[in-house]
Amino acid sequence: MKLKQRVVVLCAVLFLLGLAKVFLLDGGEGSAASRRDLRAFRKMEASLALSKGARLTHTLQSPWEVAAQWVGPREVYPDETPELAAVLNALATAHVERADVGYKGTQLKALLVLDGGQKVVFKPKRYTRDYVVEGEPYAGYDRHNAEIAAFHLDRILGFRRAPLVVGRFMNLRTEIKPVATDQLLSTFLMHGNNTCFYGKCYYCRETEPACAEGDVMEGSVTLWLPDVWPLQKHRHPWGRTYREGKLARWEYDESYCEAVKKMPPYDAGPRLLDVIDTAIFDYLIGNADRHHYESFQDDGGASMLILLDNAKSFGNPALDERSILAPLYQCCMVRVSTWNRLNLLKGGVLSSAMRQATAHDPAFPVLTEPHLTALDRRLNGVLATVRQCMETQGADNTLIEDRMNLPHP
Repeated sequence: MKLKQRVVVLCAVLFLLGLAKVFLLDGGEGSAASRRDLRAFRKMEASLALSKGARLTHTLQSPWEVAAQWVGPREVYPDETPELAAVLNALATAHVERADVGYKGTQLKALLVLDGGQKVVFKPKRYTRDYVVEGEPYAGYDRHNAEIAAFHLDRILGFRRAPLVVGRFMNLRTEIKPVATDQLLSTFLMHGNNTCFYGKCYYCRETEPACAEGDVMEGSVTLWLPDVWPLQKHRHPWGRTYREGKLARWEYDESYCEAVKKMPPYDAGPRLLDVIDTAIFDYLIGNADRHHYESFQDDGGASMLILLDNAKSFGNPALDERSILAPLYQCCMVRVSTWNRLNLLKGGVLSSAMRQATAHDPAFPVLTEPHLTALDRRLNGVLATVRQCMETQGADNTLIEDRMNLPHP
């Protein structure tokens, strides 16, 4: 065979291999990566439904000890968690030993200590489910139901980087006030027959309290991560300025990702791909407020990006804020495992999975139908963005094989 013919044949083979990769990673089942990811997806589907009122029966450990042992450098909980329903039930029902104002921040919350010494964060209900938050994509109060939905989306996507969250109905008069600190008690007041509190935070005001219906307040309870895993805060490279008329560099520099790739911890290890995963996660839930993020301390860049504080989400189901996806469309890269999982969730599977995952929650229905519809629509937008990257720079440069699993200490 002549040299010219060999070159033509070689080019044809490479072209077909490229097409095969796109096909196999776009919902196909032929590659080893796809088969592995399909098995993980089926395992997730089988574990989505959680039983109400579950209890730990096979161990002498407390729910808090069980959950603490799950945490590792790359996950908050493992892919197989038969005790998850019992831990969430404990979060929703355990006796409150102490109540205090929330840790520093901009939004109203309370820091509670549950029976057994477990710290949790309580975020109160501020809006009805069908309330639409107008204005900037980061506008409005925190949404407690967004924290619940975001945790279950983290399960569905297979990231496992969000702390455990459950809905809870709290009697402020009998459960909170008797064990509240003086600082928290001083923020309680009555609006008619409704008990309210406004707490202490940057935006907390006596004129804008959160109010129960009578004495009973709906909210979300987030499990505090174990103290043996101290957190380190980072400025998000794609954070907003929050100043009118002042753009961040990423908002006008389309080559910004190239600069990020030269900065630690994004120049090596899994962190940049974590940021891109997080952008996809935030776009799906409509969270444009991740100006900082946390990882575990002294991680050398190997720790996961922890999906904390997701309450500025699910505000407006009609708004698809594309700028949230900037890390994805500017870097034009994504994990193979993320791409495979997203393809398995298209065609309405994502919204169906969310309904099933949240059906057990005391605050069900967690999301309205317009928000569930928005999840499916936004997923299509993510898939289209990745396909566009593959068209412009090829599948090999877009789909990155990164399955970093660090052992638990």
